[in-house]
Amino acid sequence: MPPGYKRTPLYTAHVSASARMVPFAGWEMPISFPSGIIAEHRAVRSSAGIFDVSHMGRLELRGAMAGAFLDTVLTADIPRLTEGRARYTFVLREDGGILDDCIIYKLKPERFLLICNASRRDEVVAWLVERFPYPPPQFIDRTEGTVMIACQGPAARDLVVGLLDSDVDELMPYSNKEMDVGGRRILVARTGYTGEDGMEIIAPGEMSTLLWERLRQKGATPCGLGARDTLRLEAGLRLYGQDMDTSTNPLEAGLERFVEFSKASFIGREALLNTRERGVARKLVGLEILGRSIPRHGYAILSDGQPVGAVASGSYAPTLDKNIAMGYVPTGLSAPGTKLWVDIRGKPVEAVVAHMPFYSRTRPLAPAGR
Repeated sequence: MPPGYKRTPLYTAHVSASARMVPFAGWEMPISFPSGIIAEHRAVRSSAGIFDVSHMGRLELRGAMAGAFLDTVLTADIPRLTEGRARYTFVLREDGGILDDCIIYKLKPERFLLICNASRRDEVVAWLVERFPYPPPQFIDRTEGTVMIACQGPAARDLVVGLLDSDVDELMPYSNKEMDVGGRRILVARTGYTGEDGMEIIAPGEMSTLLWERLRQKGATPCGLGARDTLRLEAGLRLYGQDMDTSTNPLEAGLERFVEFSKASFIGREALLNTRERGVARKLVGLEILGRSIPRHGYAILSDGQPVGAVASGSYAPTLDKNIAMGYVPTGLSAPGTKLWVDIRGKPVEAVVAHMPFYSRTRPLAPAGR
């Protein structure tokens, strides 16, 4: 492993479990455990898996003006966000390009927690600090002092409720609750990134092994970034750096519903309004590959033998037992059912534009075997 990479509070537990560690966004993270990516993926769909997501940014803002400030830099309507609730939102540049996609939690009337991507943490912090009003809100970067564990799957909620022995079973989706456990303050949120129900726990770093091992002993399967990627792709959840970046806006990415245009102003609003008025030239679509070849990020998407776009994310989908992808194509080629091709290692492979998400919780599981 190259020097200089950060380690989460669970690093030793991962190494002891013989996890395959890889560099990711400046951190040493488990890509998979000995059970393998497909087994981990299926465990989340059928029961529960646990993910170390401590590499993600956890930025707290406090003070009388914290909410008003966040309302200017996020696409969510912060004044309408009630205490104990959360929203998926964007930090946009003035030109509407996506600086990051985040989750904003309202902890108290004057306390907020912004969860950003690990790869974007430095940029988001710099962006916020440059735009702080005077006097600025109290800002605390809690990333490296805490652990963040995601427990996902149909059994995940019961595991977390049993672990914490509290009333978190009453948490609605996209809600959060702070509580004291063993004299330590932790946050529990009912969010996720797999297409399944589940909860995320943010706790002091010294509680990391205790929480991880107890969830594992209750039956949760340790999972790495590999399973997290195939799960989120099946669920049609975008990944920053592949499915969107600063050259992409939420309208192109098919995420307009997370932009509150009713707000009087936020950074990027005017650019998005202009884009919406004239229409987008390209859209992110789902692709079902008609064959056994696996599409990967950057592969060309073809129409009539000519490149018209590129694959953003692609993989084998264990739940569906097929190969799928997301990619940007001209708007005129974005309708479901449109036939396209993907250049996979020099060979055009037929694909069809598919509805997203590829997987929803009600869809039956494909038989195991691959």
